[in-house]
Amino acid sequence: MDLLFWIIGFSLLGGLISVIIASSFLLLSENHRSIAVPHLVSFAIGALLGASFLGLLPHAIEHQHHVDSHQIGLTLLLGLMLFFVLEKMVLWRHCHSHHGEDHIPELDRPDHHGGHSHKHEAAGPLILVGDTIHNFVDGILITAAFMTDIHLGIVTALAIAAHEIPQELGDFVILLHSGFSRKKALYFNILSSLGTLAGALLAYFTLSDMQQYLPYILVIAASSFIYVAVADLIPGLHSRVQPRETLQQIVLIALGVVFIFITHSTLH
Repeated sequence: MDLLFWIIGFSLLGGLISVIIASSFLLLSENHRSIAVPHLVSFAIGALLGASFLGLLPHAIEHQHHVDSHQIGLTLLLGLMLFFVLEKMVLWRHCHSHHGEDHIPELDRPDHHGGHSHKHEAAGPLILVGDTIHNFVDGILITAAFMTDIHLGIVTALAIAAHEIPQELGDFVILLHSGFSRKKALYFNILSSLGTLAGALLAYFTLSDMQQYLPYILVIAASSFIYVAVADLIPGLHSRVQPRETLQQIVLIALGVVFIFITHSTLH
């Protein structure tokens, strides 16, 4: 029962609390958000990669007496391909253009025809559907990590939260641009965030009798983090090429990795 409380608490951190924190950034001016979001994204990249290579994959490899190391590598490759296909189908994440403030439409800015474009109006519901699926899978990954090791669960949930904050902020802005009021955007984002808890609870009651599959789920989680960091987040940073900005990106990515390393080492 203690494990279930851990899972519920950190699932809420990865979902609901991330939404609330992200919504607070809407109180900032657009100029301040344009500064904050790339920094949050850089830190999230480090956290995701740190959780993958310092936490999830090592724990999966530790179960080698259950699985072959080649199967772990194959699962990682298949996972990367899976998330590529899902993103192509607009099921995993909305497209790369929604990552980073440079690619987020301005609040309440009409198109050149004098109103919100049909594309932006359709984007809102599509984002909510994709985000709910994304959050549901995150919940499964959090539970799988906690069922392997509580410390790994904490690190995994923190990495997810680090990624969710700038991501949810991007969702907020796009929903507002699609015609949602601030209150309505917050309401639907909160509902979507509960997908994390739903996925976590479902996994808790189904994975308890499927311990032999946990290493593979950890590898899938790692492939998810790696794909999001490398394919979705890093390309957005390349639009900022000034030496000072590049140095800031490197430092913040490193801080994300160090944060995961220290958290994991301290908990152990």
